[in-house]
Amino acid sequence: MLASVFCKKEMILIQEQEYGKKPNNQPKDLVNELIRFPSVRLIGPEGEQLGVMSAREAQLEANKYNLDLLCVAPNATPPVCKIINYGKYRYEQQKKAKENRKNQVRIEVKEIQLTPQIGLHDMETKARAATKFLAAGNKIKVGVRYRGRQMTHLEVGEETLNKFIELLGDAAAIEKPAAMEGRWLIAVLAPKRK
Repeated sequence: MLASVFCKKEMILIQEQEYGKKPNNQPKDLVNELIRFPSVRLIGPEGEQLGVMSAREAQLEANKYNLDLLCVAPNATPPVCKIINYGKYRYEQQKKAKENRKNQVRIEVKEIQLTPQIGLHDMETKARAATKFLAAGNKIKVGVRYRGRQMTHLEVGEETLNKFIELLGDAAAIEKPAAMEGRWLIAVLAPKRK
């Protein structure tokens, strides 16, 4: 009995270890001993063609330069391998990826909620906020929420939404026209291209 309890605990620990593992962030590149093609086309460290040879000979050639062998085109016939400093290559790749992420423009979708009986001043205040969002390059999701008996007079909410869009004037372009989604009348607006 005691042995079976111990085995169950051990199994649980093993399962927890497997689930608790962090994702493998190792590169997916074919480098050095991971290259197992029968023959490869080799490019030297200066970019010169060294010809077609076996993967083992290519690895020995890379060892002469004290550099790594990287498969740059595994789908080519024969696969193309290059002699490079792999650590430096990985560093440059990470640097480029970081730069690309930094230069990406992120467009957020801001949400503005209205009701069918919203007051004019409240609508103007929300329109000013929407204009700021559009000026910042964000999209706006405008929603008119119907409650209870308001569902019988959908046209009131449509008028409210049209007035709101008129208040925005030339700042907004309708990306997705007004459509009902459950108890919401929703339209998506985007900044106008200049």
